[in-house]
This record gives sequence, structure tokens and C-alpha cells, in this order.
Amino acid sequence: MAELLYSGKVKQVWSTDDPDVIEFRYTNQISVFDQIIPSLIPRKGESLNRTSCHWFRLVEEAGICDTHIIEMNAPDRVLAQRFTVIREPGQIPSDMENVFVPLEVICRHYLAGGGWRRYKRGDVGAEEFGFEPGTILEEGVKLPKPYLEVSTKFEKFDRLLDREEALQISNMTDDEFDAILDIVVKVDDIIEQEATKRGLIHVDGKKEFALGHGRKPILVDSFGTLDEDRWWAAADYENGTIVSLSKEFVREHYLRTGHHTELYAAREDGTEEPPIPALPQDIIDQTAALYESMFERLTGENF
Repeated sequence: MAELLYSGKVKQVWSTDDPDVIEFRYTNQISVFDQIIPSLIPRKGESLNRTSCHWFRLVEEAGICDTHIIEMNAPDRVLAQRFTVIREPGQIPSDMENVFVPLEVICRHYLAGGGWRRYKRGDVGAEEFGFEPGTILEEGVKLPKPYLEVSTKFEKFDRLLDREEALQISNMTDDEFDAILDIVVKVDDIIEQEATKRGLIHVDGKKEFALGHGRKPILVDSFGTLDEDRWWAAADYENGTIVSLSKEFVREHYLRTGHHTELYAAREDGTEEPPIPALPQDIIDQTAALYESMFERLTGENF
């Protein structure tokens, strides 16, 4: 009998009759700032699953790396290879195979989201993103080259890591770590090629990995969706306007209402976090329509 192994912010992981296979079940929940919003987005789970499976297929066809996908067995479900998960930092044996890598890799192509907020606060300078020191940057500027970041996976809140701490947490070698970073850039090359055909800009996104037989990198979880990645309309961008076509649309709602400011003030002070309010119905309807239309734009398929 199937057993619920893990319930995340937007998907569940279930066991199957095969101990080496798990089933991902995508829900219609939506989350921002590590908070689950008390509103459901109709057919969001289906959109995420089908979009992610589309990208996994293209990565496999291009021969970039192995993936964990076995079969999409329902519109909102997928069967995948199972890996051992070790949550304690630095406790993965250096020779262990078929193990989940406890890191997230973010690849930025434009200055937006958290990258822009860090720059605007003065936490990082223009040179961090590949520009000449002292360059004044505007939100949304295209970066000279892909900018890679690594963050934690199993801490309460995502935290950016330098290379040394990322290696300590994952217990990977430099070569293994670099192989993963190289794959991320190659995968994003495919995403950019496909998005450009359809009038979209791939702004940034995150990816996760496991180490398989021979500690070979395997692309896992989901990516290239409205939850993991940020998208803009190319025509709007060329006209000097940034229009969010991703979950950033929902984040911006809470930025406008002031919830983001209250939430992060509470986290900084160590006080109780304010609960995230439900979305207004018009935002729910717009978000559902966005997930549907973006599935079709990203994949070229009917929803």
C-alpha cells in the first residue's frame, strides 16, 4: 500500500510497490516566502507536473544528464527514481551512491527577485554579477553571463552558501560540484532556446540533483515551471516594461500589501510570524489562467 513519505509546500512524495520508485503528487497549493497560502489554484498541480516532465524529456533527448523521471502516470503525478535522503549537514559518506544532494542551485540570467533586492540593499555590488565595479544597475538588466548561486535545502529558510560551505554540507568533491554547475548552465541553454521561440525570457530558476551510480549527477525534483523559475514576456521587456509571468506575480501581490515587510521584520526580530492572508478571488483566477496559458506557451501543447 502506498505511504505518504513527505509532504512539501506544493507536492507530496508517496511510496510505491517498488522500493526504488516513488510517486510525486502535485497539489493545487501555492507558497511564497516559505509560507503556504490558504488558497488553492485550480489545476496548478497538473500544470507544474506536465511542464516539468516536458523539460525532463528535452534534457534526456539532448543527452545532457540522466534524470529521475520514469513515467508520468497521471496529469498531476509522476513516477521517479528513489534516492536516499540524509538531512544532517556533512553526513553523506563521500563514496555514497544513489543519494540526494542537499542543495539547490539557482541560475540567474537577469537581475531580478532576490538578486535585485540584495543589490538594492547594498549587500552586493555590480561586480558580483559580472559588471565593472561601480556600474549602476537597473532592475531587470541582463547579466553578462549566467550567475550561479547555491542555497540550503533542509534548513527552515533558504540560505545562500559560499562554495566551501556547500561542499561541506554535501560532502562532494570539487569535480562533482562543478559537474552539477555545468549541467545547470547546459539545461538553461535548452530552456532559453525553447522560451525564445515562444516570445518568452527565462529570467532565472533553481534545480536539484542526486548522485547516482558512480556518483554521476542526476537531475531530480521539478524545474522550468512557474514555481521554480521566473519568466517575462520578451515583447514587453524590449519596450522597457517587465511583466511577471511566473509565481513572482503572486509574490508581488504580498509585496504590495505589506505582508512581505511584516513577515521579514518578524523573522529578523525572532518574533511570531504573521500568517499569510488568503488571495483575493481575482488574483486566484488570474493565477490559474496564468498557469494554464504558460503551460501552453512553454511546451507548445494544449492544456
